[in-house]
Amino acid sequence: MNLALFDLDNTLIIGDSDSEWPKFLIKRGILDPEHHARQNDYFYEQYKAGSLDIYEFLDFQLAPLTRFSRAELDALHADYMEQHILPIIPQKARDLLAAHAAQGDVLMIITATNRFITGPIARELGVEHLIAVELEQDSAGNFTGKPSGTPSFQQGKITRLNEWLAARNETLASYEQVFFYSDSRNDLPLLSIVSNPVAVDADDTLLAHARAHGWPCITLRD
Repeated sequence: MNLALFDLDNTLIIGDSDSEWPKFLIKRGILDPEHHARQNDYFYEQYKAGSLDIYEFLDFQLAPLTRFSRAELDALHADYMEQHILPIIPQKARDLLAAHAAQGDVLMIITATNRFITGPIARELGVEHLIAVELEQDSAGNFTGKPSGTPSFQQGKITRLNEWLAARNETLASYEQVFFYSDSRNDLPLLSIVSNPVAVDADDTLLAHARAHGWPCITLRD
């Protein structure tokens, strides 16, 4: 049996779900466009450079979730999915997932975006297993604006994956092959330890690394 891991943003979708969410909230008049765009650009440049402080970013990105009940957020998310996510899921991504599923592989999305945003996307894509940034909730089930546990970012993806495997009494060696598809230099730690790393519409740093190491480089853009 094989394990097929997929990054989400700019890999399975043509865009960044973490960036699309505030764009949606701005359209709804919930966020100030100038302030949020300025801060979002600041963090995105850090992300592209591989220097993002994940905790500083999460303090910024998760704050709007504290302004609504979970029921209100779920209603907003349904509209967000329809307007911002479904249009940027390429058919090639669905086909790749279907090909792995047809082979009996275990499918997982492993992403640095939080579970509130990504859980419905994983379900839409038919992926059962999801590792994402977990969110702290209060006694009423509402979000506090803080992450819970290790963020699944850079080396944290390895930590979280190993925790998931341990809960199943497994290791990476339990699988004949372990695929990991990603676009980002930030995923080089995990890409470097799987048997089948694949660069997908990769950034310049990952593309150069992939070519130097003979990794497959593919596109999922239609």
